[in-house]
Amino acid sequence: MDCIFCKIIEGELPSAKVYEDKRILAFLDINPVNKGHVLVIPKEHYNNFLELPPDLLKELIVVVQKLSQPIMEAVGADGFNLVLNNGQAAGQLVHHVHFHIIPRFNNDNLHPWPGKTYQENEKERIAASIKELI
Repeated sequence: MDCIFCKIIEGELPSAKVYEDKRILAFLDINPVNKGHVLVIPKEHYNNFLELPPDLLKELIVVVQKLSQPIMEAVGADGFNLVLNNGQAAGQLVHHVHFHIIPRFNNDNLHPWPGKTYQENEKERIAASIKELI
């Protein structure tokens, strides 16, 4: 398999592991947004969030929560972002589902993306469409 995360799981590529259990692995991102940027992945390959079984998602999010405070303390962060990019248009570069825990600092000069506005009645139409599709 050509998945870089699967190669890390199999030990074919090195990583700076911070957590591992039977189903989950967490390691430092090699191109961190800020120092201490950790990726949390399932050991079983799933291309994206929508393929992830609910029981494994629950385990992943519990580990993400468990790691967040220690990551912040280790690097002296003021907060953190929790990110999951799903699909290429959303910035997913490795197609193995993964959460990013990104430590944030008051002076790191990273800014949230700009918000957009809805046209008249567009918000209501979109909300109705989503509800219908659920």
